Amino acid sequence: MRSRADGTTEDVLPAPWNVRNRVHEYGGRPWLVLGDDLVFTHWADQRVYRRDLTTGETTPLTPEPATLHGIRYSDLRPGKPGEVWLVRERSTGPRRVDIARDLIAVPLDGGPERVLTASHHFLTAPQLSPDGTRAAWIGWNHPAMPWDGTELCVAELREDGTFGPHHVLAGAVDVSVCQVEWESADSLLALLDPDGWWNLHRVGLDGGVTNLAPCEREIGGPQWKLGTRWFTPLGDGRYAVIASGRLAVLDEATREVTPVAAADDLTTWSTNGFAIHEGGVVGVAAGPAREGAVVKVGLEDGTVTELATAPEPPSHAYLSTPVERIFKSDEGDRIPAFVYLPANAGFTAPDGERPPLLVYPHGGPTGRDSAVLDFEIAYFTSRGIAVVTVNYGGSTGYGRAYRERLREQWGVVDVADCVTVAEALAAEGTVDGDRLAIRGGSAGGYTSAASVTTTTTYRAGTVMYPILDLGQWTGDGGETHDFESRYLDGLIGPLPDTAQRYRDRSPINNADTLAGPLLFLQGLEDEICPPEQADRFVAGLAGRGIEHAYLRFEGEQHGFRKAETIIAALEAELSFYGQVLGFETPGVPKLPLSR
Repeated sequence: MRSRADGTTEDVLPAPWNVRNRVHEYGGRPWLVLGDDLVFTHWADQRVYRRDLTTGETTPLTPEPATLHGIRYSDLRPGKPGEVWLVRERSTGPRRVDIARDLIAVPLDGGPERVLTASHHFLTAPQLSPDGTRAAWIGWNHPAMPWDGTELCVAELREDGTFGPHHVLAGAVDVSVCQVEWESADSLLALLDPDGWWNLHRVGLDGGVTNLAPCEREIGGPQWKLGTRWFTPLGDGRYAVIASGRLAVLDEATREVTPVAAADDLTTWSTNGFAIHEGGVVGVAAGPAREGAVVKVGLEDGTVTELATAPEPPSHAYLSTPVERIFKSDEGDRIPAFVYLPANAGFTAPDGERPPLLVYPHGGPTGRDSAVLDFEIAYFTSRGIAVVTVNYGGSTGYGRAYRERLREQWGVVDVADCVTVAEALAAEGTVDGDRLAIRGGSAGGYTSAASVTTTTTYRAGTVMYPILDLGQWTGDGGETHDFESRYLDGLIGPLPDTAQRYRDRSPINNADTLAGPLLFLQGLEDEICPPEQADRFVAGLAGRGIEHAYLRFEGEQHGFRKAETIIAALEAELSFYGQVLGFETPGVPKLPLSR
């Protein structure tokens, strides 16, 4: 979309164009404007295209791969004049982990692409220095994930346009660099966490590293997608930053990070689009009273302007306002959570009746939840069900030490933290302790399945596109993709030494101890958590007297995008809770349960 000067918007790439890519299966920066040219990746074939913004003419810049999606591109950046630099990912064999990556240059005139380098198994796209003599990028290798340890690399450009040997200026096995930008010909700005918090640093070509504003706040985050940004320069030593999800200004003269008061009700900013435009900060932001929208925050006049908005929400009398709570684990660790109590202007609970509760662990598990308006949550709270989102140990936004509470403890710490929150809410009388359920997708689906197979806290669980068999969700097991194929080295432990731990913590091996019924929701084109795992788990429940249901959705990947899928999944979930927890669900089809 393009915002015009008169305040209207223009659809630059209408259907059937779909500006996404599959690198790492989560995708990354899929478009770039160079003068009058828009360069982008198209989901259907994963090729790179060039669109002339004056004529609308669109031409492919990369060849059609021999197999569908066999070659993918991401993280588009300006290169030398007349070309774009990016990451190319190629399938090299039949397994999901048979992947090779290169940094390449694609000429805008349609000429053949050129390999620049391939320093690591995982790479961000290179960025050209202001004087055009060097390139900088981030790289890492398995078993590290990008939030564990990465390296900031710099190399000189050769006369033939390729890169010379690279030098590592920052980062280590236990230091994560998550964003880098050139500041001048001989210095860079980078987010890294040598002191346990992602802070903004200046990095010289001589290897000198200076923290511009030391603070125990996360200016940075997990690099699930390539090209994410948490800072952008404002000039004169000031930077717009996303600090623990909120907009702030970092001033290196005062070494302070100051929240932007005008954006106080915008509690979450997307890191996929964050820029400076005409004296304001532009990005996608959301808050407790609004869904994500494209907004511009004026740093001088304090204005907040919506450039592109979501549809008008229902009356706030039907929407729950999240309240941040801090709970304590048995070991004394703080567990942040956001509580959404039931809200519906047309109905009131009978006197003395406490609501059911859905515990909603986030995915990742290296992720986090924030206080935002979420219509999926509102679907349940408007029907009398409380919801709590839990930033269990391992969540980002609270420093490396909190993130590493989950190291080799996945299926233990996350499960225990969610139980602590649920039981605390029940004990204080906020919710009905006899009507607790848990729901989650992806890693949250694992936590949900692990919870109902290892505790007796919950009456039921919903697991969406989950991980259920840890041993198979590895490179050798073959049931996950390359990016996360060694993720469990840190979350569970290195194989083969901890093989028994993989078996013990796999929900598929603990079905005999299920605390209650289960609902499974799965996309059939999911390459991250493929349907094989849910298929096996559900097949093992047949005839065992355990109530369950399994909905499989054609054309859906990791997470649901089609309106008809989202509607069907939510209505099925509501009917499921109604049957298990004992309340009526008028207006939705009754979900058949198998035993």
